[in-house]
Amino acid sequence: MGGVLFSEPMGHAGAGATHASAGTLKMFNETRGGARSPFTMPKMNHSRRSFLRVLGAAGAGAPILARAERLEAALPPRPDHLGFEAASPASVRRLRDSYFLSPDLIYLNHASIGTVPRPVHEAHAGYLELCETHPSLYVWGGVWREVTEDTRAAAARLLNCRSDDLAITHNTTEGFSILAQGLDLDSGDEVLFSSLNHAGAAVAWDELAPRRGFTVRRFDFPLERAPDLTVDEVVALHVDAIRPETRVLIIPHIDNMIGMTHPIREIALAARDRGVEFVFVDGAQSAGMISVDLSVAGVDAYAMSGHKWLQSPKGLGLFWASERLQAVVPRMWFKTGGDRVDMTARKYEDYSTRAWPAVVAFGDALAFQASIGAQEKERRYRALWTLVHGRTTADARLHWGSPVDPALRSVIMAVGVRGRTAPELGPMLLERHGAVLRAFGGRLNTLRISPNQMTEDQELERFLDVLTSNSS
Repeated sequence: MGGVLFSEPMGHAGAGATHASAGTLKMFNETRGGARSPFTMPKMNHSRRSFLRVLGAAGAGAPILARAERLEAALPPRPDHLGFEAASPASVRRLRDSYFLSPDLIYLNHASIGTVPRPVHEAHAGYLELCETHPSLYVWGGVWREVTEDTRAAAARLLNCRSDDLAITHNTTEGFSILAQGLDLDSGDEVLFSSLNHAGAAVAWDELAPRRGFTVRRFDFPLERAPDLTVDEVVALHVDAIRPETRVLIIPHIDNMIGMTHPIREIALAARDRGVEFVFVDGAQSAGMISVDLSVAGVDAYAMSGHKWLQSPKGLGLFWASERLQAVVPRMWFKTGGDRVDMTARKYEDYSTRAWPAVVAFGDALAFQASIGAQEKERRYRALWTLVHGRTTADARLHWGSPVDPALRSVIMAVGVRGRTAPELGPMLLERHGAVLRAFGGRLNTLRISPNQMTEDQELERFLDVLTSNSS
């Protein structure tokens, strides 16, 4: 498993992702006066499935077909390459202008919720309008289901996995709810994770344990050692916590407090040697930020949300389950009965009514991220980390709380202000300076800084100046 953010390029993850739909909605720019993206959308070689062909097969009337034809004509092909250059401030500024973010904010909270690029938003708006021209056709017919398969294929390329093993869900929490509800755990079985585990991957197990008879145990992660930890030490922390009754181990690929990139392949292999049967990964913070290769990860399930680093419309996620796991974990939702259920990972999305335009627009989000360029994105994140780490460690008024090892660090960074409590400082920074971030108290007592590739250097510099001026 790769996942090293700042020592080697990200590789091919997501490169060349294509989709049945397209990027910018020219029609909406012209008819609604919307601002255009500063990046042009060059043509690509992918031949996108025609809405007309799908609609024609569904038997739609001439007015609906004409509407679809106009929409299709207004949807240019997806971009292959946006021309983004990580080392160019002008290029970063152009990318920043592709978003709706208020210029009054210093938005450093992408680890909580990201922002949708203009081209993705505009495509989503177009799909919604088309859907409303004939709701029963679009919601109950097979139109969007067919087009959605291209979204699934693009997501599979991003994660390097089979499409049949991937469900398009609503978020990371849903994936872990499927696991907790469906996995057959007995009295005496244990589910184990560290104190870095997010609630979205933990609460379902906590709630079901008393009813089902299994146990849940958290081991304390040594936060104070985070800057000095090595890969071998992180693996050892997990392996040493395993007991004979531990049947399930849950790992965050990247945690949401200190931004540690966990070596999931190494942990999974070592855990299996100790008798752990299932290893599940919370990928909410990883896909879209670092390279993810599920073909070699050695884990059984991987759940993630699209609204953070993939910048998709809200309420979309991905859930990958190995073939072995699919055989033992049933679906959680039930709309299709009998033997008509697709028994691939698609069984986990048997929802009935669904927001198909958003699911299709998820493909636009995947294509937008891929068009930035994996290597340029990696270079940009490395530069942002270097800037924040350099300023923090050079100033005695600040302290650094995240990993430093290139194999463990990420662009989620924990920075504290000496003499100040983070929960008290966070709201003040928002009110007075428009800085949006997450504050963690307790023994961590740091502000979580999570910029994105379009965050400008001067934004971070301005924010760090504010931090130092608020030390006691």
